[in-house]
This record gives sequence, C-alpha cells and structure tokens, in this order.
Amino acid sequence: MGTTYTIKLNVADTKIDRARISTDINQRLDKINSQMSTYLETSRLSIFNQSNTQDWEEIPVDLYTVIEEALRINKLSYRAFDITIGPVVNLWGFGPKAQLEVVPDESTAREALDSVGSEHIHLREQPYAIKKDRPDLYIDLSAIAKGYAVDMIADYLDEMSMKNYMVEIGGEIKTKGINPDNKIWHIGIEKPLDDQRSVQTVIILNNTAMATSGDYRNYFEDNGIRYSHTIDPSTGKPITHKLASVTVLHPSAMTADALATALLVLGPERGSELALRENLAALFIVRDKDRFIEIMTPQFKHAVVNPE
Repeated sequence: MGTTYTIKLNVADTKIDRARISTDINQRLDKINSQMSTYLETSRLSIFNQSNTQDWEEIPVDLYTVIEEALRINKLSYRAFDITIGPVVNLWGFGPKAQLEVVPDESTAREALDSVGSEHIHLREQPYAIKKDRPDLYIDLSAIAKGYAVDMIADYLDEMSMKNYMVEIGGEIKTKGINPDNKIWHIGIEKPLDDQRSVQTVIILNNTAMATSGDYRNYFEDNGIRYSHTIDPSTGKPITHKLASVTVLHPSAMTADALATALLVLGPERGSELALRENLAALFIVRDKDRFIEIMTPQFKHAVVNPE
C-alpha cells in the first residue's frame, strides 16, 4: 500500500508463535494489496480500471465490501467522498505515477472531471460482481483500503484470541484491551504542521478505530499558492478552506478512514454539520493565522485526555 505498518501485542503467554502470526499478517496484507492497489498493474482493481468492458465482472468479497462502503459514504457525504476521483488526482500529480507538480489547464481538468462519478459504479451481490457504465471509469481505494486492512488484521488477532493489541497501517489505528504498560491505549494526534512532528492532542482509544486525514504532508506550491492532494470532487481542484486535518473514531477503521477524508473535503462548517447529524466522534483542526483551533463533537470529547 506504499506505507508502513506497526502491530503491538501485549500477551502474558510468551509461547505464542510470533513467526506464524507475522506470516499470517503479511499474507493477509498481500491479499488485500493484490486486490485493491492502484500501484500494482496486476491487482484486481487495476485490471478492472484497465478494462473497457461494461459487462459484469466477478470480484472477491473483500473488494466488493470496500467498494460497497465507499458508495455508502459517497451518498452520506453529499458526494464529497468519491473513489472515482483518481483521474483528477493523477492529473494534479498526486497519483501512483510520478508526474510534474503543476497546475493543469482548465480544459484538461474539465475533461478529467467529466469521467468522475460514483453513480457510474454498479454492484451485484450474487455472485459478487461489479460493472461500470463508462469505459474510462477509474477507481482508487487509497482513502479507504488501509482502514479495511486494519479491520482485517484486528479480526485475525481476535481469531487468535489476542486480548490486547494495537494495529496501525499508514496512520489508521485500531486497538483492543491494554498496552504493554498495562494501561488503556493512549494515542497522539499530530499537530498539522508541514515541517515538524508534534502532538496536538492525546486520546484514549479503547476497543475502537481511529483515522486521520490531513492536507499538511502531501502538497506542492506553485507561484506562492499551496495545492493539497485532497481533491474536491465537486470542483476537481484541491481544497482551499482552512481545515487542516480531521480525525474520526469509529468501530470500523474502514468507515473511519473514508469519513475522515469526506469531512476534510467538506470543510469545517459542512463537515462538522454532517458529523453532528450522524453522531460521529470527530475532531476538526482548523488553521487560524499562526495557530490551530479545535472543533470536536460531543462524542469525541469523551475520548480526549485532559480535555481542559
């Protein structure tokens, strides 16, 4: 998935088969990668993207599950989360293929945006299948697949009767039980700074998942203007509002992953309105000149360590 992962186990039994667990985890991650990566030309998703057919194509249940949830979040978020935005992301130089970081011309941008739209995706459950009604449709699951992988590894650890663990893939996290210090897991949320790493706030993460989406790591500047990798599907351009990052807590890391991106695209006002309407545990960190302002839903406040 082009990122790193960390798994921590707090176990009393020193006889656990670490080698087996490590092998099993890597096999599961490889399986998900082989289905959902846009960086692998041979992945099931890449084969679908390269195909011009508009007929039904059978897909694995994992891929079906992730796309189904992505379509649900698309509707929930007023289309702010759209897994077909890939051609526009690629045009701006933020996709899997290295490109010059330049502002595309308007006509090229409009052409790329014309091919975007989750309404062009159709799913069938028996057997699991997908089809597109545009031959040039391109699906990118980079804003939801890591969360799904976190859920799958957590499920595996549950099957192995692991009571205390932390799973982290590319910053998306899920915990259970207590940490190696025999305390509930405390997780730091980064301050959204470009040039340094420091903690904005600390939360207690107890038997749930956390995902953060921000515009402060992946961007470029042109003529003094900053362009974020987060693209608004309604405009085909990088977001321009002051919302720097969003963190979402949810039982599902997959859902938290997608929601964090959707809320970031929506911005501080519309994003917080949606979070309140859906009773989401969400933290919005907004730029205000040389400082950051935190906006959090009531559900999120319960997780913050020393909220004062």
